[in-house]
Amino acid sequence: MRFIKMHGCGNDYVYLDCFHSPAPENPSELSVKVSKPHTGIGSDGLILIEPCPGADARMRIFNKDGSEGEMCGNGIRCVGKYLYDSGIAQKKTISVDTRSGVKILEMLIKDGKAAGARVDMGKMIFDPARIPVSGTSNRIKLSCHGHTMEFFCLNAGNPHAVTADYFPSDGEFEKMGSALEFDPAFPERANVSFIKVLSPKKIKARVWERGSGPTMACGSGATACLVAAFCMGLCDDRATVCLPGGELFIEYDSQSGHAFMTGPAETVFVGDYLL
Repeated sequence: MRFIKMHGCGNDYVYLDCFHSPAPENPSELSVKVSKPHTGIGSDGLILIEPCPGADARMRIFNKDGSEGEMCGNGIRCVGKYLYDSGIAQKKTISVDTRSGVKILEMLIKDGKAAGARVDMGKMIFDPARIPVSGTSNRIKLSCHGHTMEFFCLNAGNPHAVTADYFPSDGEFEKMGSALEFDPAFPERANVSFIKVLSPKKIKARVWERGSGPTMACGSGATACLVAAFCMGLCDDRATVCLPGGELFIEYDSQSGHAFMTGPAETVFVGDYLL
């Protein structure tokens, strides 16, 4: 199986070009295998780049645990890069279908290659039933490992819960993230983010990704962090979100409800994986 390894701010996936080769029979099982760092390729999951009648391509995301995700902000920039650099869709504006709808990418071109993209992440969803989160409010209080925190919940392509009440140490982050992902308040589990607002235009964040755990960066998570912080009155409607693997610039248009994410996309290597 020919694969491409790409990353956005350290959030790395194994990508398969399903325009030129058939999709794997069991992508969930394959994702678990290739994601392993010592016996596989090593990644945060598997992404299929497939033909799509209503867009330039379709992106299917499979997490480390084999579960299929709705959207991946860092992954979609890399999909755009591959489509542009390979000539499948060599144009400035690229459309990619996902389980959370068609996303539009404005490609950032440098020396004839795609270096990144500005992605319309779609309209943010605050309705508890559509996030989904239990109860009648998207602001909930949860207790975990001796700390009670208020979480601002929203759907930024997938379910997110963001708190500014406490910023844990690395060890606490892993314990809290793994517990909160499966909290009964989240019927479909959730991505969990802890933020520290450094200034009105800069946020530090750690994101526990549903199905993958701690990653170097999370595009939809960074988007959720900015939107939540803005809605809580903690920062401006556009700011840089600092993640362990790099920085993403997020903009929120409160009039349309759409958020936009700008960041890099890089190819690491290509290779063959023996099935």
